[in-house]
Amino acid sequence: MVCLHGTDPATVYLSAWARVDNLTRPHVERALYVDRSLVKHLAMRRTLFVFPREALSTAQAAASDRVAKGEQRRLIADVESAGLHRNGAHWLAEAGGQVLAALSDGREATSTQLRESIPLLEGSIMYGEGKSWGGQQPIGPRVLTTLSAAGRIVRGSNDGGWNVSRHRWTAMASWLGHEIAPRAEAEAVASLVEWWLRAFGPGTAADIRWWLGSTLTAVRRALAELGAIEVDVDGQSGFVLSDDVEATVSPEPWAALLPPLDPTTMGWFEREWYLGPYKPQLFDARGNAGPTAWWDGRIVGGWRQSGTGEVVLQMLEDVGSEGLRALEDEAARLTEWFGGARVLPRFPSPLSKATA
Repeated sequence: MVCLHGTDPATVYLSAWARVDNLTRPHVERALYVDRSLVKHLAMRRTLFVFPREALSTAQAAASDRVAKGEQRRLIADVESAGLHRNGAHWLAEAGGQVLAALSDGREATSTQLRESIPLLEGSIMYGEGKSWGGQQPIGPRVLTTLSAAGRIVRGSNDGGWNVSRHRWTAMASWLGHEIAPRAEAEAVASLVEWWLRAFGPGTAADIRWWLGSTLTAVRRALAELGAIEVDVDGQSGFVLSDDVEATVSPEPWAALLPPLDPTTMGWFEREWYLGPYKPQLFDARGNAGPTAWWDGRIVGGWRQSGTGEVVLQMLEDVGSEGLRALEDEAARLTEWFGGARVLPRFPSPLSKATA
């Protein structure tokens, strides 16, 4: 994997559980909050991911810097249009500087605590006026978003349980013990594309562009720099690395229960070859994947938890007795791992909502 999705806090644990034998929650918590070998960071497609700390400099230059600039431009324009600040750029620089001062020397604070101590974070902007989904949007959290995407602050300690996000903000340099090392953007993009091809290739340029949240021009430049080889992917032009052209040995049939937003479910833009006709049941209107059940390299259903915490399969097709037995074994194993805990996914699939 290049990284794990971190928007839903439980996904980090469940994605790791699906891939690591004998994994316990303390293992993940130690990596996130003690060793800090895994770090939550806003990157591709303005999405929160969990990266190995050694990958942060690449992610920052290849994706996060671009996200940060876009967030800054939108926030400056919004506060000026709303009449909150005449010079939005000056206000954002001042507010950001005060946040960094408040989080200096390793201090941590919640977003509420920061708003209470920094008046420049007060204020709201109206969005979707006249719409059922409209309302007031506070500007304070958006300041923190711009700083986090820029690699200046990070989601540090978590005051909630493993499946709840109640993070405290802190300075990235304090959390890591150093600043994120700068890299040239084009070089970093090529590295990120190489990692994607190692984990997900072969794939199309459209797959990579979507995953990266960048442009086809940037993707094509990276593919050329890497010397990627063009191959046929079900009648489309796809790419692999030049040292990865040998045919792979087909694995034995395998079963997996993956959580919402798992990196494998979300890894490609062209998903028909493993998703089949099940997108309406397993993805919400915004393209967020819910829990999925896999058999032999394809999505064949979903899963949910019962009121008592038992993992319940939601099959969408007949996978035969061998496949069903393997998935039932996975469900029993995951039920035991939950230990009675219940996880309510932030992005439940239509399938799970319809039968919950």
